[in-house]
Amino acid sequence: MSRIDETRPFVAVGIAVLTVSDTRTLENDKSGDTLAARIAEAGHHLKARAIVADDREAIAGQVQAWTRDPEIDVVITTGGTGFTGRDVTPEALEPLFEKRMDGFSEVFHRISYDKIGTSTIQSRATGGVANATFIFVLPGSPGACKDAWDGILKAQLDYRHMPCNFIEIMPRLDEHLKRGGKP
Repeated sequence: MSRIDETRPFVAVGIAVLTVSDTRTLENDKSGDTLAARIAEAGHHLKARAIVADDREAIAGQVQAWTRDPEIDVVITTGGTGFTGRDVTPEALEPLFEKRMDGFSEVFHRISYDKIGTSTIQSRATGGVANATFIFVLPGSPGACKDAWDGILKAQLDYRHMPCNFIEIMPRLDEHLKRGGKP
């Protein structure tokens, strides 16, 4: 069973938050605010925050830039995971993934199902790794951001979380690049 090993130190990481929306601004971005507050409360560092329109190139460009920033270990996006014509966040980011994290989507939907029932199928939440950076693609609602952070990310981004966590494998995410191989 999962637990916190108090003998291990907490390790803060750099996190960037991207809100994907044609209508949000920093003044009314409740989902971005929700994530920023939880990141700070957990003891991590919010290294960047931005809002981009529902545009594949803009989304991919911002996330790619952040994956090249050595101070950013994790990118969390919110918005653009539905089925409308403007919802293109998964299409923009999944091609960047060197490795997909199918379990993230599965666990997210399990948590979401307990709260909103079958409506969870209207989200295409996903996750992966690109350029040794974790990327999590969340729906645009504050509730979905809370569910993802509280139910998955808070624990997995805590080095003390046992039996395993994302922090302890971060130094090995780019092993394929150091060997000169392909992901």
